[in-house]
Amino acid sequence: MMQFMLLFSRQGKLRLQKWYEAHPDKVKKKITRELISTILTRKPKMSSFLEWKDLKIVYKRYASLYFCCAIEQEDNELLTLEIIHRYVELLDKYFGSVCELDIIFNFEKAYFMLDELMVGGEVCETSKVNLLKAIAAQDLLQEDEIVEMALRDMGLI
Repeated sequence: MMQFMLLFSRQGKLRLQKWYEAHPDKVKKKITRELISTILTRKPKMSSFLEWKDLKIVYKRYASLYFCCAIEQEDNELLTLEIIHRYVELLDKYFGSVCELDIIFNFEKAYFMLDELMVGGEVCETSKVNLLKAIAAQDLLQEDEIVEMALRDMGLI
């Protein structure tokens, strides 16, 4: 089971975090700070897997963003890399070559995509087609709500 996923920039700025295990905010900040500094100091040719406390850390850099996951000792690192890659593929498909600014300005959409892919630290949907359908349906729902609010504001409803 995945414990958490972090997305951060090359400058060490946290862009997205999803925790599947409960931790106090102080502990989350300490873990985040420690992992970001550890990963950023590693050389590009080094392995994307590392042992950290009682967890395995799996990370991958895409352009200026690092995607980092913490998994339990018995979990498969390569499968976790595939999950990261699937998430990046979804982001790419939706945003068209995703970049850091897409995550910053559309973080709610990035969280929604991650929530469609994973529930409680486990993969719940693997089909890109099904995931993209769910995302498109959510976009339509949001558009309908925006139109309804605008009509209410104009006094037409």
